[in-house]
Amino acid sequence: MYDFANSGYTTVVITAVFNAYFVAEVAGNAPWATFAWTSALAVSYALIIVTAPVLGAYADARAAKKRLLAATTVGCVLFTAALALTDRGDVALGFALVVLSNFFFGSGENLVAAFLPELAREDALGRVSGWGWSLGYVGGLVTLGACLVYVSVAQAHGASAAEFVPGTMVITAAIFAVASLPTFLLLRERAVPGAAAGAGIVRIAFGRLKQTLYHAHQYIDLRRFLVCLVFYQAGIQTVVALAAIYAQQVMGFTTRDTIVLILVVNITAALGAFLFGQVQDRIGHVRTIVLTLFGWLLTVVLAWAAQGPALFWIAANLVGVCLGSSQSAGRALVGYLSPPARSGEFFGLWGLAVKLSSILGPVTYGLVTWISAGDHRLAILVTGVYFVIGIAIVARLDVARGRRAALEA
Repeated sequence: MYDFANSGYTTVVITAVFNAYFVAEVAGNAPWATFAWTSALAVSYALIIVTAPVLGAYADARAAKKRLLAATTVGCVLFTAALALTDRGDVALGFALVVLSNFFFGSGENLVAAFLPELAREDALGRVSGWGWSLGYVGGLVTLGACLVYVSVAQAHGASAAEFVPGTMVITAAIFAVASLPTFLLLRERAVPGAAAGAGIVRIAFGRLKQTLYHAHQYIDLRRFLVCLVFYQAGIQTVVALAAIYAQQVMGFTTRDTIVLILVVNITAALGAFLFGQVQDRIGHVRTIVLTLFGWLLTVVLAWAAQGPALFWIAANLVGVCLGSSQSAGRALVGYLSPPARSGEFFGLWGLAVKLSSILGPVTYGLVTWISAGDHRLAILVTGVYFVIGIAIVARLDVARGRRAALEA
């Protein structure tokens, strides 16, 4: 249910509505507008990189995943609602609110992922992760559908984007708040608190993080996969953050067109996450990820080649299938390769890798568009390089060895 609740944020704010609104309206389609958007995301992810491993270690030491998750949820809901205050020319305000809302979202994403090893048996990590991701896309669908109804009514009354986009931010924040309640009412914290209290907890948290990094050689396959994540997630995060911008700037989509497109993509993403969750436990984690990465490569080529909406729609739906499956598979593999007693800590490292990729990929895209005077086709083609690197690294993983190292630890 938490995957259901928080997916509306990424779907509406990062992927479908606010990103294109920021570039076209808030920043006035300036040459640097796309780079400004990707820079805001980069700053938020940099903050998460600094704090996530320590939050994970702290959560393990105090069995505080649920309490920290509640705090990050409140932060994301409040700052998402505050995005409604941005208007034409409010670049600094929009920038700051995107940084803060995305920081709290990403921190919560790491914390909820750390519950996975407590909720699923070893042989069911892929399935349970797949259920979460698929239900998450249903949540994104519900939030985006509510926004579509609101936008359609507003446009029928002659409202402009500057008038109806703020309302979608309030809708997104409200659904997130309400849909997250089952998590806080029903989910139990099964972890057992460690030693120490007060200021000593911070010292222990940093100490555990230092120990994890120092002994990283024990987990060579987990470390290799985290490096792999940085590269292939750079491509994924670029598509997620720039999809609506590409659709509007290159394909000429309106806000309503883009919302409908992302709605359909969420359906294919939910199906992809669910189906590949079943497949992953049968054919193996590495084969599943390699298969989805080849799908991402094909997606990039199709989007680059598309001259009309038909081919672009095919590429977008392939994004859905690959997005749900690759995200679910990656989360499950981290859980499989992590020492059980340090799940929060190692999922903090997973979050660090994903957030580093969320800086690398979108900023690369933004720089390419700025340097090339707005050539989004070139930027999407460059994005494909990250998937090639990811395939090359993941193919060298020895999952059985990595699992043994985790259990021996």
